[in-house]
Amino acid sequence: MKGLKGLHHVTAITSSAEKNYEFFTYVLGMRLVKKTVNQDDIQTYHLFFADDKGSAGTDMTFFDFPGIPKGSHGTNELYKTGFRVPNDAALDYWEKRFDRLNIKHRGIKKLFGKQTLSFSDFDDQQYMLISDENNSGVAAGVPWKEGPVPAEYAITGLGPMHIRIEPFEGFKEVLEKAFEFKEIDSDGSLHLFEVGEGGNGASLIVEKNVVLPAAQQGYGTVHHIAFRVADSDVLHQWIDRLHGFGFQTSGYVDRFYFESLYTRVAPQILFELATDGPGFMDDEPYETLGEKLALPPKLEPKREEIENYVRHIDTVRSTKTFEKEYE
Repeated sequence: MKGLKGLHHVTAITSSAEKNYEFFTYVLGMRLVKKTVNQDDIQTYHLFFADDKGSAGTDMTFFDFPGIPKGSHGTNELYKTGFRVPNDAALDYWEKRFDRLNIKHRGIKKLFGKQTLSFSDFDDQQYMLISDENNSGVAAGVPWKEGPVPAEYAITGLGPMHIRIEPFEGFKEVLEKAFEFKEIDSDGSLHLFEVGEGGNGASLIVEKNVVLPAAQQGYGTVHHIAFRVADSDVLHQWIDRLHGFGFQTSGYVDRFYFESLYTRVAPQILFELATDGPGFMDDEPYETLGEKLALPPKLEPKREEIENYVRHIDTVRSTKTFEKEYE
């Protein structure tokens, strides 16, 4: 049986799809590769930001559930999403960029031998840039070619997810025995796990935290994290494997852009396994990815109804020229 290949995507909750689009496009320089809806709640936008071609392992996605309250950070939480940048010099660029754009950040700090820069958005959603300098393992993606951030500094994919957990020992056992992660380092309450080829694109930072109150999910928090599997055959093997370990799962789910399964592995910690393909290029041309409301075939008959539910968001970028912003 083939194991997990690394991170696939992270899905979070935003208070505003419009602000979210502006932040990821104009501040972070990531490409909106799909503007669609939550397939289980068609009144809710689902926005996918990724590299130039929407490669698996590079995308962060967002729901904007109508009326959802603000979440609170704490323990038992997918706390902070990592993004990869090419090297240490890129972090210097980003620190200056965040200062100029008044983005809250905590300065450059070393974590498990890598330079990092933690920051947050308008919802207090937590993120971290991590340098790929001297990194090995899962290959990075390709920066958005037409975006505002120069390629030598741009975000190239997902980095480690920082998870806070109270029952650490049980969670560690789940990671190692069920999902085949390996603990490769620790620093106080922080533990670094890798899977597959390893490296920044296949890592989790797990913090044992018995002090903070339990997190409450809402806007400004992460909904779930997904890990890559090669294809549908491997996904079905994982369904059998997880059932063998006693997990309750969603079973097979076809999301059109990829195939999935979901399972809750700890309080408020939802894991998804997702196939690398088919990807985001089949139903829209490369030049105008993410500019129109895209619907999977099963929802296309409901297009008129869905367009009445979700307000229009202007995401046209193919007619615009972004000047590269050197700090």
